[in-house]
Amino acid sequence: MADRAELVESTLDMLLEGVAVLDGDSRIAFWNQAARAITGYSAMDLLGRPTPEGLKPLLDGMGARPAQDPGLDAESGHGFLANARHSMGHDVLVMARLLALRDGLGARIGSAVVFHPAECLDALPHGVTGESEDVAASQEELKERLETLFADLTMGGPSFGVQWITVDQAHELRRTHGTGACEAMLEKVARAFAQGLRPAESMGRWGEDEFLVISHERTAAMLAVHAQVLAGLARTANFRWWGDRVSLTVSIGAAQAESPGTLADLLERARTAMFSSYQSGGNRITAAQEGDKCSRS
Repeated sequence: MADRAELVESTLDMLLEGVAVLDGDSRIAFWNQAARAITGYSAMDLLGRPTPEGLKPLLDGMGARPAQDPGLDAESGHGFLANARHSMGHDVLVMARLLALRDGLGARIGSAVVFHPAECLDALPHGVTGESEDVAASQEELKERLETLFADLTMGGPSFGVQWITVDQAHELRRTHGTGACEAMLEKVARAFAQGLRPAESMGRWGEDEFLVISHERTAAMLAVHAQVLAGLARTANFRWWGDRVSLTVSIGAAQAESPGTLADLLERARTAMFSSYQSGGNRITAAQEGDKCSRS
């Protein structure tokens, strides 16, 4: 058993991403070499000791995320951004995933955090892809479409808007019924959304449980009306799993493209608005206004 543990630790030490394992009392039980390189803290500094204040935003999972329940990320593995304080005193922005660790009976015995510097991220905000090649391909197609539309906008072309959408029930369905049930539900929602799109508009998966809709609305007010249509279509989607009907709602963040501005700013405004809708209880639309002000409906 000791040899097996040493083999696992040696493997984790070879990873380019930081890995921290916390026990049931939230004390650090493992800290790999990449984690040391990113934060400046060695395993000797941390193992079995209280978490330094500067690392708590990272290890406690207190970054931005679509969650009301503090334990949600630990269950689902959703990504979040966190500002960690380097041992030398400066801040380090990292992208992390917080995962629950359980024993053979399902009891929680700790958690693991996998993280890397945020500058390694794509310049455009998007949802967590996970292991899905289909989601990654969808993100790439939408990215290319967004870049084309934004380039046209900066040259005096027509305005457009984006809607960042998460299905409120996705996390719970994935947890209780598995990935297959959740994917079937997301396919049902996608078909419902398709009924509310014009032929030239685009829609696709933008994350594990998230969609992005590119709308050709000319104003933020028109975009908000379009979002109401899509939210209504989601609520009427008749999804059943093993005979049980699952009522569906969505949280939407809608943002209108602006010039001057950047595509990354547009997506960040939409993501922030979506988080606001979700954290307010779901089944809401939040319209991102100029200057990052939001209004809910």
